Amino acid sequence: MKHAVKPEEAAELIPDGSVLLIGGFMGVGTPHRLIDAIVARGTRDLTVVANDTALPGKGIGKLITADAVSRVIASHIGLNPETQKKMIAGEIEVELVPQGTLVERIRAAGVGLGGILTATGIGTPVEDGKDKIEIDGKAYLLEKPVHGDFALIAARQADYVGNLEYSLTAHNFNPIMALAAETVIAEPQTIVPVGVISPDAVKTPGVLVDHLLERAA
Repeated sequence: MKHAVKPEEAAELIPDGSVLLIGGFMGVGTPHRLIDAIVARGTRDLTVVANDTALPGKGIGKLITADAVSRVIASHIGLNPETQKKMIAGEIEVELVPQGTLVERIRAAGVGLGGILTATGIGTPVEDGKDKIEIDGKAYLLEKPVHGDFALIAARQADYVGNLEYSLTAHNFNPIMALAAETVIAEPQTIVPVGVISPDAVKTPGVLVDHLLERAA
């Protein structure tokens, strides 16, 4: 059985300078209560790995506004002008990674691969500083794994042992990120008895989950 913790208790586990893998597309599938707790705690110098930085005042956007983030690895930042301003001002380092490449780099970390080969980015600034490998006459970039200290993920349901079920597109990066971090903190909408979630619906097994957040009051 997993002991459910308060958001504040989970936030205290995350020290300054941590690398956070955070699920979500524009905040959908993001653990909002946990992010609020991190902001309230005043954590700093975080590296955030995510699809995007959401919007000002929403999801990861709250971490950006709170000056909690020093580095972002994401597919785009176009929806958050605050991220853009901080990047231009040199306050945040931003590494833009094609979306498919990003999720594969995270997956590579989770399954123990030394990297992935992809043709995406060849002939663009994406290839700068990266090793090229030729296979059967075609060039590929060697993209290295992306590991996290913590994976912060949201789920529709969890059971008492931590098995997670996701809802529709909120599935997004979450199951892959749960593979690639030292510590996994899940924020479910509800926590149910074992057996309520169909085995076929479990996308993240409980053995991967270290902490569950209590249900919202």
